[in-house]
Amino acid sequence: MAKTLTFNELREIKNSLPEGSVHEIAEKLNLEVQAVRNYFGGTDYDAGGAMGIHIEPGPNGGFVTLEDTTILDMALEILARK
Repeated sequence: MAKTLTFNELREIKNSLPEGSVHEIAEKLNLEVQAVRNYFGGTDYDAGGAMGIHIEPGPNGGFVTLEDTTILDMALEILARK
């Protein structure tokens, strides 16, 4: 199910993750680490590909629509354990 949040909110989640969390998510989902970074706003599409996020201009860095929330859900689970 799609979810919309601000780019700044998405980056805050990524920046709040404990060290190694991006690697943990990538390993569990059998993805390239850069693909997970791209999900959180990275732009190295040659290394990780686009991850189904759409960014529209607006306040707080713009609005991000995530087509699939699996990575976001895993990140929030990691933060809940923290």
